Amino acid sequence: MPLDASFVGRTWPPRTYVVGREKIREFARAVGATDPVHTDEDAARAAGHTGVIAPPTFPVVFTWEATREVVDDPALGLDFTRVVHRDQSFELHRPVVAGDVLTTVVSVDEIRELAGNDVVTFRCDVTDPDGATVLVSTATLVGRAGASEATGEDSGASS
Repeated sequence: MPLDASFVGRTWPPRTYVVGREKIREFARAVGATDPVHTDEDAARAAGHTGVIAPPTFPVVFTWEATREVVDDPALGLDFTRVVHRDQSFELHRPVVAGDVLTTVVSVDEIRELAGNDVVTFRCDVTDPDGATVLVSTATLVGRAGASEATGEDSGASS
C-alpha cells in the first residue's frame, strides 16, 4: 500500500530538547569521537566554546524522536518493520553545545515510490530560543516492498 502523499509539506508541533553534558560525553564515547572538546570542559573552553560540544551526528538523538512521531502515525502507512535507513545529513550552522535548549520542527519533504518501495524524506529544522537556526537534518527512509509486492505476485500458498 503506498504512503499517504498528503503528508508532504506537513509540519508537526515543535519539540524541545535540553542538551546535556553527560549525553554529549556518552555519545562521543559511543561513536569514537576522541577530540577532547566533546568530553572535557577545559578543552572546549580553550577552543572558544561555552561548554563541551557535541559530535556532528549527535542531533540524531533528538531529531529522531521528533521524526518518530510522524513515522509511527498509522495514517502515513509506513510499515516500520520493513524500513531501512537510506541516508542522513546534518547541515550545522553552529556547534551544538551542552546547555543548549533546542526546538525541533519536523516536516515531510518528499514521498515517492522507487522500484516498488516507498521512500520518504523528513526534514528537521532545529532552532535556539531566539529562533536562530542551529541545524537542519534530513533523513530518508525506505519502506521495502515484500517479495510479492515487488513482483506483483500473490505470496499466498496455493491448494
